[in-house]
Order: sequence, then C-alpha cells, then structure tokens
Amino acid sequence: MARARKLWTTGDIARRLGVTRQYALQVTNDRRRNFPEPFDVLPGGVQVWLIEDVEQWISQHPNLRIAEDPET
Repeated sequence: MARARKLWTTGDIARRLGVTRQYALQVTNDRRRNFPEPFDVLPGGVQVWLIEDVEQWISQHPNLRIAEDPET
C-alpha cells in the first residue's frame, strides 16, 4: 500500500514559521526566496506543499522567525 504524503497549506506554513498567513503567502509566492513549488493545487486554488520540502527550505533559511512548537 502506498504511504500517504504529508502536505501543508499556506496556513500550516504560517504556523510553522510563526508568521501571519498573509506573510506566508508572500514568502511562498516570492520567486527570489526560491521557495519550493507546490506539490499540488486543490480545488478552489488551494496550494499544498510536501512537508519535507518546506522543512528543507526552512533549514536553508535560518534567519526566518520560526515557531518553537509547530503542529505537524
């Protein structure tokens, strides 16, 4: 059986970074930040990312404000 992929929305990314959803949306859409491409776009235009892709990006950007206790 295939393993389910763990995905985050912009809201999840905002909680992980400890920022507003609006700021997380800016981060994910800013090409200069080299944020990973969304894994998929759900109905209604909701973008989702693989958690491991986001965590890797965060580890490469240590100056970001990060939430201390992210919900995963």
